[in-house]
Amino acid sequence: MKSLKYFFFLLLAYNQYYSQNKVLIDTLSKYDYLELEEKFYNYKDNNKIKESKIIAEYYLKKAKKAMIINNIAEGYVFMQYNQNLAASLKYIDSLESISDRLHDNRYPARIYLLRGKLYFGYDNEKLALDNFVIALSHAKEKNNKRQIAIADLQIAYLNGYIGKHKETVKMLEYYYGHPEFLTAQDIEHIQISLSDAYIDIYEYDKALKLIKEGLNDASKNNAVIRYNKYLILLGRYNLETKNYSNAISDLEICKKYFFKNNLDFDTNYTMLYLGESYIKSNKKDKAAENFIKIDSIIQKTNNTFPELRDVYTYLVDYYKEKKDKEKQLYYIERFLTVDKILDSQFKYISRELPRKYDAPKLLKEKENIINDLEKKKYFLFSGLGILLLELIAVGFFFYKSKKSEKKYQKIAQDLIKSIHKKKSEIEEKEERKDFIPSKIEIASKIEKSVIRNISENTVQKILKELERFENNELFLQKGITLSSLAKDFKTNSAYLSDVVNTYKEKNFASYLNDLRIDYALKRLVQDKKFRSYKLTVIAEELGYNNEQAFALAFRKKTGTILRTYIKEIDQSQE
Repeated sequence: MKSLKYFFFLLLAYNQYYSQNKVLIDTLSKYDYLELEEKFYNYKDNNKIKESKIIAEYYLKKAKKAMIINNIAEGYVFMQYNQNLAASLKYIDSLESISDRLHDNRYPARIYLLRGKLYFGYDNEKLALDNFVIALSHAKEKNNKRQIAIADLQIAYLNGYIGKHKETVKMLEYYYGHPEFLTAQDIEHIQISLSDAYIDIYEYDKALKLIKEGLNDASKNNAVIRYNKYLILLGRYNLETKNYSNAISDLEICKKYFFKNNLDFDTNYTMLYLGESYIKSNKKDKAAENFIKIDSIIQKTNNTFPELRDVYTYLVDYYKEKKDKEKQLYYIERFLTVDKILDSQFKYISRELPRKYDAPKLLKEKENIINDLEKKKYFLFSGLGILLLELIAVGFFFYKSKKSEKKYQKIAQDLIKSIHKKKSEIEEKEERKDFIPSKIEIASKIEKSVIRNISENTVQKILKELERFENNELFLQKGITLSSLAKDFKTNSAYLSDVVNTYKEKNFASYLNDLRIDYALKRLVQDKKFRSYKLTVIAEELGYNNEQAFALAFRKKTGTILRTYIKEIDQSQE
């Protein structure tokens, strides 16, 4: 009986859906192609997926029946929206197959722009970048100013992805001030992205001005999606300016709206900022609740973003504190999975963006310089001479840089091998230095090195305290001085200094620094999570006041640089 009722319910639902669609299709028959295009984009931009799909299907069917090639092309463009990746690519391929017959200077650049945006939406930044660069090349060949602008903007967003926020701001500001070839919707997108980018570079006043303008305009025009997008940015602004209660209030409103309308990308960033606001408000459970929901969306969509590392790191620490080992292990695995994806995307874009995008721009600048020199022949030889000297200088510095980099790599590789084998000369030397000598050796060393008279009992006591200091890793504490440590050992600083100089064979500052660097060398190899921290955090955990002091101490002690050491560890463990 229940199954019969269920059957009638499905039949009723189908009839209702079919009737509604038929009414809409019958209504569409009275519109021409331009009116249908306007309706399609209106539905699409307001997230009315069902209605936009019906119009797209009707439009393509009508164009094919009339055999109007240009409208068939637009029909393929409409159909590639709101589909799964395979279906969308199929429609773009169909568009490409007829593009030669269109006699339209938007092609073939339009095809690559569509593919690039599609891959970007499906979190494949590698293919997105490749397609945007090809689109830019074709757009320049056809001198299509609008497509050049669109490609430039998309590449600017990728620059933001890898943290080049100043470059992103520069490009967005240019097109925000030069909107001649852009639509109103393009400008709205730029304004939203520019507001976000201003926050990234701490230009809070500029960000707030754009956000307020956006909120007012969206409110006047009843643009609900756009209003909520600006509300996210207002929430982020309040988070960054430490107004956490306002941030939470704004972001909770956005969260409800985006969840209701299945806008996963916006939902994720809303909950990211919301979680961070709750952390700052000391509401750890609320923060974890939002981060857990982000993970569930990521598993559903497979769309990652760079800040996810912070999400999973927080959840790992959260469940560690709660002593829930199962969930801690789960989020460690999730972190490693996502980290691998992000690392792959980041490295690719960081490497290829300058090569494929910045290099052609530099070549164009070079071409302009040469043309200018041809017009001003008086400066030709001097200009070429300067250019040659610059190239020689660049070549020399490049050679030196490569030579230094190879040297740093070799040192880093040797250090890593020594950590794994636990037989390095440094470790052996440290073991010998930690050994408490015999009375005869003490007497010998006191005769040779100690200026002041120190009793043997006092020496032994200080050596035992130093052993405790090293074994318990107390050297990682901040603000350690010779005086403070002597006070902790219940001795005076002169005695402590003499013992360190004699038995550690170095002054106190070098002794403390070497302990910290040796600890860093081992932990960076053994602890991937520790390696993923920002350098400021690593430096702080090691007891240094700032990142620069740590990096300088690391290089002085090891002979290589910290960035190279971490890079070599990552490569050796891939």
